[in-house]
Amino acid sequence: MISEEIEIPSELEVEASGKKIKISKGNEKIEKALAYPFKLDGKKIIFSAVLNKKNKKLIKTSLAHIRNIISGLGKKYVYKMQVCSVHFPMTVTVKGQELVIKNFLGEVKERKAKILEEVNVKVDKEFITIESSDKEKAGQTAANIESATKIRNKDKRVFQDGIYITDKEKGKRK
Repeated sequence: MISEEIEIPSELEVEASGKKIKISKGNEKIEKALAYPFKLDGKKIIFSAVLNKKNKKLIKTSLAHIRNIISGLGKKYVYKMQVCSVHFPMTVTVKGQELVIKNFLGEVKERKAKILEEVNVKVDKEFITIESSDKEKAGQTAANIESATKIRNKDKRVFQDGIYITDKEKGKRK
């Protein structure tokens, strides 16, 4: 029998139903459907199961998700990206829930990358900053931006234009 538990800090509120958990702090809240069922005992989340490889993996994954949520509600996850343009100068702007990239490799058509909810994106000339309490949403938004400028059918050694992740830091206090 395996039993794992994690203590939720006192400043956070926890709600649970089935495999879903909602952890909130003030007006920020993060909901997540976990891979394994759990019990909520006051401020403790308890996982218990028969010991086998599959159950152990599911429990450890669920614990990692909960730790990321707790950590993100304490400090925001910050991704920094840089616009690299060797051949044609790019223009990058935020319009609503999209990042619009103009003049990528001289293309007339603009490229767009989706910005997920609860993610703040700031563009400062050639630097892009992505902030969110939810690690998965911040990372997915960064991946959306990076893949929007992926170059196909050209030599990567010559055409190095694009938007790339330069730094993933955690620690900007809010």
